[in-house]
Amino acid sequence: MTLAAEKEYQHMGETAGAADHDHDLVKELAKRLDALWRYDQYIANAEGHDALRSFWTELKGQETRNVKRLKELVADEINRRCF
Repeated sequence: MTLAAEKEYQHMGETAGAADHDHDLVKELAKRLDALWRYDQYIANAEGHDALRSFWTELKGQETRNVKRLKELVADEINRRCF
């Protein structure tokens, strides 16, 4: 890394708003909420393609369960005052 780049990034990461494991939970929850939001459109786009509709519906169900579990874990962290 060049000296200019080192100087530009030398203080990044000094201040953390949350523990890494909590940041990971929030980031993953956001990614999965984005995916979940899209599945209804994917299902609609697959009209007339039963195997695809079934696939997207299955993924939507899995993602719904993942989102529920991530929310539970975030709530647990908040209740432990870790957040």
